[in-house]
Amino acid sequence: MTNIEMIRAYGHEQVAYFNNEKAGLKAIIALHNTNLGPAVGGCRLWPYESEEAALFDVLRLSRGMSHKNAAAGMPLGGAKGVIIAHPSEKTEAMFEAFGEAVNTFMGKYYTAEDVNTDTKDADYMLRTTDYVVGRADVSGDPSPFTAIGVFDGIRAVAQFMNGSDSLDGMTIAVQGLGKVGMDLAERLHAAGAKLIVCNNSNREAMKHAVEDLGATEVGRDEIYGVDCDIFAPCALGAVVNSKTIPQFKCKAIAGAANNVIYDDAAGEALKARGILYAPDFIINGGGVINAGQEAFTTYDKENVLKQVHNIYNTVYRMLEESKATGIPEGVIATNFAENRIKNGLDAD
Repeated sequence: MTNIEMIRAYGHEQVAYFNNEKAGLKAIIALHNTNLGPAVGGCRLWPYESEEAALFDVLRLSRGMSHKNAAAGMPLGGAKGVIIAHPSEKTEAMFEAFGEAVNTFMGKYYTAEDVNTDTKDADYMLRTTDYVVGRADVSGDPSPFTAIGVFDGIRAVAQFMNGSDSLDGMTIAVQGLGKVGMDLAERLHAAGAKLIVCNNSNREAMKHAVEDLGATEVGRDEIYGVDCDIFAPCALGAVVNSKTIPQFKCKAIAGAANNVIYDDAAGEALKARGILYAPDFIINGGGVINAGQEAFTTYDKENVLKQVHNIYNTVYRMLEESKATGIPEGVIATNFAENRIKNGLDAD
């Protein structure tokens, strides 16, 4: 499949490449859909192995943002930006140039922080563009709100499985201890859950998880096959695939990562194994609910938290419908979101 064919297959309105050698910027911005309003989606910085890999990621992520915003009841479309670089290469000029790239969408795209970018980087973008949400002086870092939503979604999964949303004594395997993953791990620990975590390059985070949260550390590839109640992927996507599904010994998958299921076949295979799935763009929507509010109304933290806590109810609804129909949870969630995108936020 050519790049153009891939773009058409995902249904994007616009995809643009940007190259600013002086600023060290090599980026792609993908605008997926603006039926419900201007598109919101963060700027991810990652050392992709190729431009094709970056395009594949940004197309999936931006489509996921359309689904995420619609499912959360936000009058917003979906988009995403990716910068092809190693985190060590970040500069102020790079993000100023990215802000200029955002301006070319003429208000159709609002960016924000994402993987390997933060509120400081957003401040650099603000020097050249007004189309930034998740500002440090307004809604701030969205990651705590993402963690709150994922935590509530995991509680909903526990309620569905056990008839109680208590996590006390449950074993949860957390893959990824970044800002969201660590926040989630701390919340799970406080709720009485037993943690399993996989090793990564952030040894300070791993040390905190093991020594302070009582987590058990396993190898990076071992995390898929550990005995646990819930597997919580909180790193990059596509980790539920033909290679990992046979390894799973969990009862459910619920985490903060985007695009967790590789394709529809993987979703069907997961369903066939009887493993529950909290759709990723439903459960991890807390961050965009928080930041996205800046794009269309006055920021109100109390209202944001009310919407984030409603993730519990939406996750539970998806699990119930999947049980009743036999349709994979991810398909149900996608249909729910796409119906809203096509027919409006009242089309449930």
